[in-house]
Amino acid sequence: MEKPKTYCEFVKSLPPDDLHRIYHDTAYGFPLEDDNELFGRLVLEINQAGLSWTTILKKQANFRKAYNRFSVKKVAAYGDEDRQRLLNDAGIIRNRLKINAAIHNAGVILELKKDYGSFKNWLDKHYPLSREEWTKLFKKTFTFTGGEIVNEFLMSTGYLPGAHTKNCPVFKKLR
Repeated sequence: MEKPKTYCEFVKSLPPDDLHRIYHDTAYGFPLEDDNELFGRLVLEINQAGLSWTTILKKQANFRKAYNRFSVKKVAAYGDEDRQRLLNDAGIIRNRLKINAAIHNAGVILELKKDYGSFKNWLDKHYPLSREEWTKLFKKTFTFTGGEIVNEFLMSTGYLPGAHTKNCPVFKKLR
């Protein structure tokens, strides 16, 4: 059997209760309004680096719990005890660089809120940029945000096109 070329094609044959199918049909490419949810998506994308998206989807609820429901304000205030707690949490990805990036990036988002009112407003102010321009901006602003992480974060939140193919039912729903 030929390997699917797109995520849309991949999930088409999966049962409705499959994690990938649920994510594709209800979250991937859907705009997010809430800064905590945007931050949460960034945390998940950072943690996916070098791993499969399946691993992240399976641990998504654990991440939400471990990072105080992705509360930007709470995560930005994390200290050494919280870092150690996260490093000891088998339910998430226990990578010091990724944990430190999440905490640092939460602090950056709080600063963006001061200047722009919200993380979403900051994103909206820079929309539309090319993938290359977004990557440059993210690398300048955040930590642990290479091209693939930035691309997936922006596609998954609707800032870059390409999350769904034109013949995908979700594509039509998002239009």
